[in-house]
Amino acid sequence: MTINTCNHIAIIMDGNRRWAQKKGLPKIMGHKKGAENVIKITRAMKDSGVKYLTLYAFSTENWQRSDEEVSELMQLLREYLNKELKEIMSNNVRILFIGEREMLAADIRDKMHSLEEESAHNSDLTLCIALSYGSRQEIVSATKKIAQMVEDKKINVSQITPEMLSSCLYTANIPDPDILIRTSGEQRISNYLLWQIAYTELFFSDTLWPDFGTEELCQIIDKFNSRERRYGKN
Repeated sequence: MTINTCNHIAIIMDGNRRWAQKKGLPKIMGHKKGAENVIKITRAMKDSGVKYLTLYAFSTENWQRSDEEVSELMQLLREYLNKELKEIMSNNVRILFIGEREMLAADIRDKMHSLEEESAHNSDLTLCIALSYGSRQEIVSATKKIAQMVEDKKINVSQITPEMLSSCLYTANIPDPDILIRTSGEQRISNYLLWQIAYTELFFSDTLWPDFGTEELCQIIDKFNSRERRYGKN
């Protein structure tokens, strides 16, 4: 059996609110604890040799939460962008953001752009954060780009390929995930990287995200290495 090489791990960080509820704390405390765990897991990924880590931080559907919770989350995001991501970046980590940026406040968009620019040449790990992200919306956006190219007569329909669509996604130039982890016991994809995970190995953890640690992460990578990836070939 061939030993797999894990190059890219994607995570649906689920369970912050339930973690807070179990401890009798406000929801925002769960989100703060979850943000702290991002730092720990990112360091573990970097140390383990994983080259890409994509985190589902805020979905397009999350905008439907209460105005109070969304406001608190946006303020926490501002703090995170200004402090924690700066620290991560200083450890030779490149930072990218994917999602519908226009839905975010201008100051948040500006900070995201600044972090991407400042970390562009870092090479140990690429941390890709999905903010205001929805995979169906991403695929529609890519389809519109291709349709526009056809309309502008830059390409014809016969030239459209899976590779072309991939190049029009937010994740262009990022390899597809080898592993997708969802924490908190839920077993669904929730509109996350639907195109990119066609042959990704899926792992569902019962642990709430704030409690998800490096030991469990290593166990998942070990299980991944014991699997045979056939990509439908046999």
